[in-house]
Amino acid sequence: MLTVFADLPLLAKVVVSQIVWLFILIALFVPLERLAGVSRQSIRRPQMLMDLGYFFLSGLIPVFVLAVPLGTVAALSNQALPQAYRIWIVGLPISVQIGLAVLIGEFGFYWGHRIMHQVPWLWRFHAIHHEPVRMDWLVNTRAHPIDVIFTRMFGLSLVNMAGLGTPGSGSGSIVPIVVLIIGTIWGFFIHANLNVRLGWFEHILSSPRFHHWHHSRVDHVNRNYASTLPIYDRLFGTHHLPAKQWPPSYGIAPENRPEMLIAAPSDGEAETLSPATGDDGGAAQNRA
Repeated sequence: MLTVFADLPLLAKVVVSQIVWLFILIALFVPLERLAGVSRQSIRRPQMLMDLGYFFLSGLIPVFVLAVPLGTVAALSNQALPQAYRIWIVGLPISVQIGLAVLIGEFGFYWGHRIMHQVPWLWRFHAIHHEPVRMDWLVNTRAHPIDVIFTRMFGLSLVNMAGLGTPGSGSGSIVPIVVLIIGTIWGFFIHANLNVRLGWFEHILSSPRFHHWHHSRVDHVNRNYASTLPIYDRLFGTHHLPAKQWPPSYGIAPENRPEMLIAAPSDGEAETLSPATGDDGGAAQNRA
């Protein structure tokens, strides 16, 4: 079986991997959401087939689109970084390299994600992810390929620029892949309909409740951009995690639909696109 898989073309390998990955996710999250859901909801829901389509689309396209630019960034960074630094990075234990890569990559993912909210023409692509009015694990895959490509470029480029994705360096060349796998698995977890609290660890790791607030429709929107490390939301003033509450509703308010924001007058655009400050006035603050 493994020999047959190894002989498949790259596209076929990616598709087969996606199918296997989908069945693993179904076997894991469907029972968990039934046993420990925030709310009781049916497995079947509107637009489920569309979300499954996004699952395959967003898994296939970025693989091929990002290969060349990320490889170029890694190669250029390898040439630009001092040799002593590269030797030091490669000599670090693999666990330390992965930890550094997660910390650095999450900084890029945070800002890539935040920019997708704050720039109207980019929000058009990211809004697809925020349209669902209920949360479950499959919402994680509901993303336009441009959305996925943009945010991954932000995060993985920084990992490569830090010398943590050096081509031909053994463990170093695997580090960005490990970061992406960790982020993907955690992404399904934080989108899931799971009433799971991490206790003290919620200070350093995102949880379903933390990320569900990011999908809030009208209450404290434009918060919690980090996918794994809430420290960046704390640093940049976008953190919101009340003691016990969950968002009262999910989705996008009518006034924050992409077509409404793009059609808005250009006067005051700079104010509209300014970072969220904590109040709920202004288009940038009201987008889910």
